[in-house]
Amino acid sequence: MRNQESYNKRLNRVVDYVYAHLEDDLSFDRLAEVACLSPYHWSRIYSAMRGETIVATIRRLRLQRAADRLANSDLEIEAVRARAGYSSTDTFGRAFKGAFGVSPAAYREAGSHAAFRAAHATSETDAFPVVIESLPERRCAGIDHIGSYMEIDHAMGRLFAELVDRHSLPAEPAMLGVYFDDPDLGPEAELHSRACLPVATSVTIDAPLVETVLRGGPYAKLRYKGPYADMRGAYRWLLGVWLPASGYEPDDAPIFESYLNDPREVPQNELRTDIYLPLKAVS
Repeated sequence: MRNQESYNKRLNRVVDYVYAHLEDDLSFDRLAEVACLSPYHWSRIYSAMRGETIVATIRRLRLQRAADRLANSDLEIEAVRARAGYSSTDTFGRAFKGAFGVSPAAYREAGSHAAFRAAHATSETDAFPVVIESLPERRCAGIDHIGSYMEIDHAMGRLFAELVDRHSLPAEPAMLGVYFDDPDLGPEAELHSRACLPVATSVTIDAPLVETVLRGGPYAKLRYKGPYADMRGAYRWLLGVWLPASGYEPDDAPIFESYLNDPREVPQNELRTDIYLPLKAVS
C-alpha cells in the first residue's frame, strides 16, 4: 500500500505541474524529473495507473481550456489556438473537431452554450428538461479545489487516488462536484469547489479528505449533454429563466453536479451531467 501511495503522489506531482504549465512547452524529460521516475518508464506507469496516456491528458486539458475560451470569451480563435499550444490553424482545427465534433468556429457560433444563451434571451422556460427529484442525504469524501471550475477534475483525480490508496474506492463510484461560489463574481482563481464521492459509513474521512454531507430533500435536476465549457450558460438559464417561473424557492445549500460518464472515454459533445439545484420543500 505504501508503495502504491508513493507512486500516486509522484503522479499527482506530474498532474499538478501539467495544470500549472498547460500553456508552456511541456518536456517529457522534465515531467520524468517531476515524477522522480526513469524517463524510460514513467509515461507507461502513468498510462497504466491513470487510464490514459500523458499525451492524451495534456491534449484533453488544453482543448477543454480552449473550448472554455471559445464559449465564454471574445478571444480571437487564433489566440485561442496559440494558447492551446498548436502551431497551425489546421492542426488545432482537426484536434478540436476530434474532441468536440465541430470546428472551433462552428463551436463558438452554435455550441450548446449558444442554445442556452438564446433560450435565456427569449425567456423560454421549457427549452430544456428539468425534473423535480427528492434525494436522500449522502455522506461523501471530498477534496477541495480552489480555482477555475473547469479544472475540478484535478481534484477528482486526487480524490480517486486517495481512496484507492485507502482501499476505499466504491465499486461504482458516483462522481460529484459541489460548487460554492458564483463564477460571475470575484476572481476565478479564488472560486471554491469540491470533488466528492459518496462512501460507506465505515470509511474514515480525514486529511486530505473532507467530509461532506449532501442534504436530502427536493432538487431541480437539469439533465445536460455537452462540453463542460458550455455549462455556464446552462446555469444562467436554470437560475434566471426556469427558477423564477417554476414556483419554487432555492434552498440554502450549494448546487452540485453528477458526472455520468468520463471525459477520458467519450468525446466532449457526448458528456452527460446532471445539475442539481436544491429547493425548499413545498408546504
